[in-house]
Amino acid sequence: MNVISHDWNIRLTEAKQIQKSLAKKVKQRVIQKSIRIIAGFDNTYHRTENISIAGMVVLAYPSLRIIDKVVHEQPVSFPYIPGYLSFREAPALMSLITSYIKPVDVLIFDGHGLAHPRGLGIASHIGVLTGRSTIGCAKKKLVGEYELPGNDKGNSSELVYKENVIGRVLRTKTNVKPVFISAGHMITLDQACEIILNCSGGYRIPEPTRLAHHLVSSYR
Repeated sequence: MNVISHDWNIRLTEAKQIQKSLAKKVKQRVIQKSIRIIAGFDNTYHRTENISIAGMVVLAYPSLRIIDKVVHEQPVSFPYIPGYLSFREAPALMSLITSYIKPVDVLIFDGHGLAHPRGLGIASHIGVLTGRSTIGCAKKKLVGEYELPGNDKGNSSELVYKENVIGRVLRTKTNVKPVFISAGHMITLDQACEIILNCSGGYRIPEPTRLAHHLVSSYR
């Protein structure tokens, strides 16, 4: 895995320039090999300390059999600023990803990929830094306009920002609010939505990130 890096303890103006620079490196392409292993990620914080808790749940695909669960914690160096969440959460997540030596084909994040004001949500940010295939699956939109999709599982509509399709609004369960899917890096939007649907069980949130959320919440 070829990992590129940058400083995380930086000023907002520097963070903005990093986003603009890395966004140019994002690639959307079909994953040609068989997808056998996926991982879901989530992040939370200690209640009384400025420490990030990152969680990763590794699953077989498409059976969703759990293979591994890993947690990592480390101090936070960047403040909470909308649109710059990856500078706060990605360092701990990157530590998990780079230290996990077993193969993982696709990484799924509770956040956005290309569906971001500067085209670099946390899924795209980590995807570019690690060179991995990544998907953003968020509960709320960050930018863009859309029409509500139909109420049945699998119904979707385009998320459009500045006349470009940046993601898809996808029903993962009938009669439940949709989620916002965007390609992170090294994957297409169609493939991302197919994977998320295949990972959707009886809940709105797909199993990889739902399980990661429970992992970090229990750990905290």
